[in-house]
Amino acid sequence: MNFWLVLTVNSVTFGGLLFLLSAGFSLIFGLMRIPNLTHGSLFMLGAYFGATLLTGVFGVKLNFWVAAILAALGVAMIGALIERLLLRRLPGDALAQVLVTLGLSFIAADLCLMVWGGDPINVETPPWLGGFMRLGSVAFPNYRLAIIVIAVVFAIGLWMLLERTRLGAMIRAGVDDPDMARVVGIRVSQLFTIVFALGAALAAFAGIIGGPILSVYPGIDQDMLPLALVVVILGGTGSLLGSFVGSIIVGFIYNFGQALLPELAYFVLFLPMLLVLIFRPQGLFGRQLP
Repeated sequence: MNFWLVLTVNSVTFGGLLFLLSAGFSLIFGLMRIPNLTHGSLFMLGAYFGATLLTGVFGVKLNFWVAAILAALGVAMIGALIERLLLRRLPGDALAQVLVTLGLSFIAADLCLMVWGGDPINVETPPWLGGFMRLGSVAFPNYRLAIIVIAVVFAIGLWMLLERTRLGAMIRAGVDDPDMARVVGIRVSQLFTIVFALGAALAAFAGIIGGPILSVYPGIDQDMLPLALVVVILGGTGSLLGSFVGSIIVGFIYNFGQALLPELAYFVLFLPMLLVLIFRPQGLFGRQLP
């Protein structure tokens, strides 16, 4: 019984990290109609930036959450520059955009390897979130429970942003029908930049808060990107609810698959994605793209 409870908490925790990673990815895919293959690299950059700020820059060590916010802001600026300087010059050319983002992911991987080396970096858990919470004979790490709470708070905040603000209405209009959005005066090109920067910030924030669990190492981008792709395909492009539900589903499938069927873990993970592609290509909560 204890094994199943711990595995369930770990699955929800991992699903929370995947939600932060995939929510921006889903909106970018829904708005720009391209899979952003640098998204895993933005996750990795956020992890490395945050780890560097935690170990000290110019002799100053920052608080964990301050480092996480600064890392997210720094990666958001990088994301905005990628969109404005590169992707905006390739309008409508999905193949070129995919190849550019793929090339950028390789560049980012090599730069991280050159700057931080090939050894994994351990990120310490924030001191006040160390320890465990006990439920009978079962102990749950406080930090993993905190990540679940953070993911829920971000999900509510993003839902309010998309459903209760003017910016959210413009983003939803751009996702549903970008041509009509342009006709009514919405500057879709600016939405591209805003959504890309927001997605980059969420990915980077997920990277650093996932550091105490996953650590930071070369190749973490390629480990996380396929999972984000599965989430988007399951949940549906442009759907925040789809990203949340898909992240939890993938978190459970991934963790239970690794624990119970390690030799078939990826088969179990990608089989639902294949079934969704066959029977409901737009995803569980997505709409058919025009």
